[in-house]
Amino acid sequence: MVRGAARPVVAAARRLLERAAARPGVARVMRRTAAELQDALRRSHWRSDRRNELYGASYYGIGRDPGGDRAGRSGYARYDRVTSNAEVAGHLVWRTFGGARTVLDVGCATGLVVEVLRELGLDAQGCDVSAYAVANPSPGADGHLRVGDLLGGLPYGDGAFDVVTALETLEHLPPDQVDRALGELRRVCGGVLYATIPSFGPNGGGGPDGHMVGKVRPERMEHYRSLGEGYAGPVAFDDLARDAAGNPVEGHLTIASFGWWTERFAAAGFRRRADVERRMVGDLVPELAAAWNLYVLTVPGADEALLADRAPGSSLVSLGLRHPLYEGAGAPGAEGGATATGP
Repeated sequence: MVRGAARPVVAAARRLLERAAARPGVARVMRRTAAELQDALRRSHWRSDRRNELYGASYYGIGRDPGGDRAGRSGYARYDRVTSNAEVAGHLVWRTFGGARTVLDVGCATGLVVEVLRELGLDAQGCDVSAYAVANPSPGADGHLRVGDLLGGLPYGDGAFDVVTALETLEHLPPDQVDRALGELRRVCGGVLYATIPSFGPNGGGGPDGHMVGKVRPERMEHYRSLGEGYAGPVAFDDLARDAAGNPVEGHLTIASFGWWTERFAAAGFRRRADVERRMVGDLVPELAAAWNLYVLTVPGADEALLADRAPGSSLVSLGLRHPLYEGAGAPGAEGGATATGP
């Protein structure tokens, strides 16, 4: 509502804008600016002030039918260590980063991966923005989880961990907050960052290319295909795939290309390691190789011993992994069973 003395100023500004909009070139700029402003307002609805609401009990399955349709929401209504693939993720981290002793899982949820890593002998800690998740930990992670916000600062010292993981986490942030989050990951990372992020386009790393299917509204897919491989993203907020309630699928706000993410990591001081990514991909059965868009990154001066294969010549199966996807799969990678070609 415009009051008193402000009315003439607002009226004059409106007249100037209307005259400017009569010029086609200026009108195009104004329309683009208006669209960006609207997009920013919509994105602000998903910022940190709503996270406790978004990632509360309902997100973790409370009040939802475990046997029902996920309808684009999180799978936590029926997750355990196996169905969430935490069993595989933990074994993969333990094996790949053989020189590591300390691990921080950022976005750990209830700590399923932390539990697996601790059982494998690593000093694993976890943090999550969800106070509900931290208050309801997996038994083996109890006492090792803390509330932590990448945007507000994590409750750990500089370079405190040999390996930091961010598994299916960073896409939950709006694009304009990603650099800040990566800066905080860089601060606490003493050697290696391992992330999985839904990505599209040419990979440029150690796995296959990504895709947009399930990440973009179906009716907008043809538009994005028309942009070609040079399109880096991120996908516009209004074009993100939606769940049954009309919210972005699983809270995913940044859907971008491998190239976009790689540039953001580089700007934060990380170097991508395709050689290690290829080794990790070789341990995955095809179903997971296709689903996990993975990134392995190191900080300057990182000890290469952190990246040593803990059990060369073996496989996750021979190392004791028990998981339905691996039953009958032989030994992916080194032992010549199911061949995984991507994250």
